[in-house]
Amino acid sequence: MLGLNAVASADDVRNAYRRLVKTCHPDKFLDADERKAAQEKMIALNLAYEEALKLTASRRSAASHYDRELSEEEALILADKMLRRDSPESALRQLMRTKERNGAWFAMQGRVLMALEQYETAHQSYREAVKREPNNNVFRQGALDAAVALKKSRTPMGRIKTLFNRLKKK
Repeated sequence: MLGLNAVASADDVRNAYRRLVKTCHPDKFLDADERKAAQEKMIALNLAYEEALKLTASRRSAASHYDRELSEEEALILADKMLRRDSPESALRQLMRTKERNGAWFAMQGRVLMALEQYETAHQSYREAVKREPNNNVFRQGALDAAVALKKSRTPMGRIKTLFNRLKKK
C-alpha cells in the first residue's frame, strides 16, 4: 500500500505515508462518491502505516538483541551451537559479543578457528587457554591438535588440500 520494500526505515514509512495522504485526503474532494472512496483509501492507508511502523520497530528491536553484549557463558553456548550447525563464522561472531575471556573462551575460539582451518591462530588461542588453566588436559590436547594441523597444512600435500577446500567453498 505504501509502495515500500521490506527493509524500509521508519523515516521512509513516514515520508511515503505523508506523500500518499496528500493525494487521497477526503477533504480534497467535493463529490460525495469521490470523498467516500478517498475516506476508504485513507483508512487502508492508516492501517498500512501503523503496520509498517510496527514492523520497523520490531526489526530495530531484533537488531539490538543481536548487538547486545553477552555473558561469557551465553557466548560459549551460542558459539558451540553454531559450530554444531557447521557455521564457524557465526560461532566466532557470538564469541566476540563478550568481553569476559577465560580459558574456556580461548579454547572455544581455538575450536572455531580449527573449523575455519586457521591453524596458527587456533594454536595461539589454545596456548592462551592452557596459560590460563595449565592443568586442563582438554586445552592441552587442543593445542597439540592445532600444532599438528598447522604442521600438516605447511606440507605440499597440506597446501594442496587447503587450496582444494577453498575452491570447493567458492
